[in-house]
Amino acid sequence: MAAGSSTKTSVYAALLGNVLVAVTKIGAAAWTGSSAMTSEAVHSLVDTTNEILLLYGYRRASRLPDESHPLGYGRELYFWSFIVALLIFALGAGVSLYQGILHVASPEPIQDPMVSFAVLALSFLFEGGSWLVALRHFRSEARRFGYYQAFVRSKDPPAFMVLLEDSAALVGIAIAAAATAAAVWLGQPVWDGIGSILIGLLLAITSVGLARESKSLLIGEPADPELARSVLDIARRSPGVLRANGLLTVQLSPAEIVAALSVEFADDKRADDIEQCVIAIETEIRKRHPSVAALFIKPQTAARYRAVRGRRFGAVASRGSPDVTIDQNGERRASPRLG
Repeated sequence: MAAGSSTKTSVYAALLGNVLVAVTKIGAAAWTGSSAMTSEAVHSLVDTTNEILLLYGYRRASRLPDESHPLGYGRELYFWSFIVALLIFALGAGVSLYQGILHVASPEPIQDPMVSFAVLALSFLFEGGSWLVALRHFRSEARRFGYYQAFVRSKDPPAFMVLLEDSAALVGIAIAAAATAAAVWLGQPVWDGIGSILIGLLLAITSVGLARESKSLLIGEPADPELARSVLDIARRSPGVLRANGLLTVQLSPAEIVAALSVEFADDKRADDIEQCVIAIETEIRKRHPSVAALFIKPQTAARYRAVRGRRFGAVASRGSPDVTIDQNGERRASPRLG
């Protein structure tokens, strides 16, 4: 699996920024005893670990298919992305909330608050640089669909993970600075603990969003509808094809898709004619869409296709979750409820 170079650049930039930030925050937390600064230091350490795991996921996912994994290892990237989301919740949010509750129960004055402010300012610059790199990469998709839809539709977890992590880091730095200022200028150290709790809640919300999207990809999401429509159009226009019944796609990795295509061939076609038609369809699809790593073409009448789909998705429909696929007209349709 070949990962986009721009996405890897974002991950490397985030890794460098998080290493620099983590070192400065750890030193400041040890010097000042600030709870909010300690939470930020843990946050940066978790983020650093996360970037390393994402790069490891890229490396593992790039292995070639073998007999034990005939469709390849692309989903390893989705697995490690899910682990990253869990780490943000378990370590980042958990430690921050613990530190905050501890310091709210027993507030302690912050030593040398100016050190905290200086470190937070430097951290904001480091994180801001990484955030700009991630934003530049993600902006092309956001222009087409909007940021939320681009996040939901993305098949490349590191692309949106780095952006959300850096965004949470920048907001966390602002919270830490505000909490430190309130604790010092109001003379109420309890605000330091409150800041830590707010950072923990921020990380918990971020991790839940990332885990939700990563889990969906790990279980198996369909490919982009535009690709599905294009594949069906190629099949429909191929000589000897009477009808392209439908298409089932599953995203294996950001750059790999498996597709199963149901096609009805003309009645006068012999077995060797159908074989040549299938080869022609496969050749054109792979030429237009190199991301289709595995393609299965099944000769099937429209009536048989509908019957098979009905049996397969009838249980889903009966539970109130109709399946959505691409029909022969290239439109997204829900499976009808059966029975």
